[in-house]
Amino acid sequence: MIGLVTDWISSKGTGIWLFGLNLHYFQIVRIDAPPMLRYTRSSSEPPLHGSVYQVASLLALLFGANIMAFWVFTAGSEEAVKNLQMLPVLLFLAVVGVFLWPFGGWHHRGRWRFLRRVTFGNVAPETFSVLGGLRAVIQATDFRFADVLLADVLTSYAKVLGDFAVCVCMFFSGYSSTNPIPNRSAGGKYLMPLAMSIPYLIRLRQCLIEYVRARRKGFPSTERRIHLYNSAKYASAFPVILCSALQRGYNPDEPHIFSRSTLSRLWLLAVIINSLFSFYWDIARDWELTLFSSRRSSGEHPYGLRSNRHFVNKELYYGAIIIDFLLRGTWSVKLSPHLDQINEMEGGIFLLELLEIFRRWVWTFFRVEREWIVTRGSGALGLLDGGDGVLMTDFGKLDED
Repeated sequence: MIGLVTDWISSKGTGIWLFGLNLHYFQIVRIDAPPMLRYTRSSSEPPLHGSVYQVASLLALLFGANIMAFWVFTAGSEEAVKNLQMLPVLLFLAVVGVFLWPFGGWHHRGRWRFLRRVTFGNVAPETFSVLGGLRAVIQATDFRFADVLLADVLTSYAKVLGDFAVCVCMFFSGYSSTNPIPNRSAGGKYLMPLAMSIPYLIRLRQCLIEYVRARRKGFPSTERRIHLYNSAKYASAFPVILCSALQRGYNPDEPHIFSRSTLSRLWLLAVIINSLFSFYWDIARDWELTLFSSRRSSGEHPYGLRSNRHFVNKELYYGAIIIDFLLRGTWSVKLSPHLDQINEMEGGIFLLELLEIFRRWVWTFFRVEREWIVTRGSGALGLLDGGDGVLMTDFGKLDED
């Protein structure tokens, strides 16, 4: 349990640091990200990336202090570890307290804007209410880019969310914190799969609402279908999770619709479909590159890219494509808690989670860049055909300016 809590905090802390780097670099290359995120700041407030760095620093301080206290007070004693298993729980409560601190000061407005967006905005608990979900689809309100971006990022934390649900069940069931291997069956066969499905349900709901909105506004059928295809992409994660859950709880002595070997083949097919579908969508839709279209060989831009690019170095785009392809497949496999030979290697699990967070970090650069270009009129306001963008090598120079 201790390992799960520390991994959960570490992954979230790493994600916050990387998001701060995203925002920092956007400011340097003159991509005005805060307005796209619907975040306005007063002149007395620090830049948005500075605020994110401060939150990440506080979380790192809490994490370091908790780990040091654990090492000092337990001193390798198994009995002491049992007596102090509340320490990781206190760390979790402290992290939650950072965001829920009700008094003014210390990024009060930013923290509460984030919480309102998650709890009362378009990424909302009513996603999991049948009536709430139907009401939202009927009303079909527009989604802001910030809501979509946040929901997409949450899908990268699906496994982290599943581990957290297991950790809570382990704590209340009295599972020994000295056991090096967590009991991932805590909460039953389907708790972890259900928890892991939540981010995909949120994003699926958003896509369906966007489809209804587009139909009500009379958009062409080709534009409306895009939202259905996007919803199918997120729905393709459910067979991966379901087939994995069925394999994990498989009892050969009980009657089953499918044999274990059939479930294994279905799971592999679901992984391939989800990985390739998600990779295609990242490249062709989220980044709007031409790699999968007939325009990929156009003389107006490097092979497979596009004419309007804010980042000059074409190698950045190619590198991002390769990273996305390699890590997309890895993450689809990671959605499968039945792989005990992998899941018992806690260090390997944590590494895979960090790799997915890294992939999402890279994805965010090009997703926001694409949105910036579209928002500013495809080059009408200074974003000319590739050559007038900003080089990565200009990072330090622009920072000094």
